[in-house]
Amino acid sequence: MADPLALAQIVEAQQRPRAAVIRDAVEAYIANHARPSGAEVFGAWRDKRLDGLEYQQTLRSEW
Repeated sequence: MADPLALAQIVEAQQRPRAAVIRDAVEAYIANHARPSGAEVFGAWRDKRLDGLEYQQTLRSEW
């Protein structure tokens, strides 16, 4: 858990409203944990030599 005084120290050091510091923190968290869009993963399988269905069956046979 974070130090409860850390936010107060940041607010004081930056001389900014608490809400603005929290807003920036939430925006940074979302940016770092965003899911990839379809465009970022489209075509990711094209260089694979194994057919997608064969790959799926191989994985399932390991269960």
